[in-house]
Amino acid sequence: MAGLVCALAACAQTPARPAVPSGLEPAWDISALLLEMSGQAARLLPALDQVDAQAWVERGASETYLAQLQSSKDQARALSDGARALARNPEKLAATLELFLRIEGLETMLRSLEEGIRKYQAPNLAGTIAGLAAAGGANRERLRVYMVNLAAERDQQWELMDREAQRCRALLTQPARRNSGRKQ
Repeated sequence: MAGLVCALAACAQTPARPAVPSGLEPAWDISALLLEMSGQAARLLPALDQVDAQAWVERGASETYLAQLQSSKDQARALSDGARALARNPEKLAATLELFLRIEGLETMLRSLEEGIRKYQAPNLAGTIAGLAAAGGANRERLRVYMVNLAAERDQQWELMDREAQRCRALLTQPARRNSGRKQ
């Protein structure tokens, strides 16, 4: 038992140095970025509300546009809400990844929808939506870089914890050393 206590004490006294993340933006900067992205997504909704895909379908357009419009509205709302929620704790890797994928999906959907808007409704409205979508490009790229750096930091942390656990496990499983210089 004394050997176990000594091994635990030795393990606790010699912690490995934590890796310093390189290039990870501070949480407060990313929070501000996420709030800005939330606002951009919210500004997209009124423009999408002007789209009348039902009238397009009545004039022969594919019904797929109805689904794309609804999905775009749903994704823009979810993006706005998700970015606002993530701003409270921007170091959540899974939530950051989900938000980034949502952005990518929305942009893809909007490109298709813009074609329909140009063809069946109003080119200027398509331009407005394209401009609103493009306005977030720099923020999207900054979020992508942050996400990659955050993932790299998490990888470093897991590797460090694993090495430390292996080191402590090795200390705990070593046979107790006998002091040969002890008087009996």
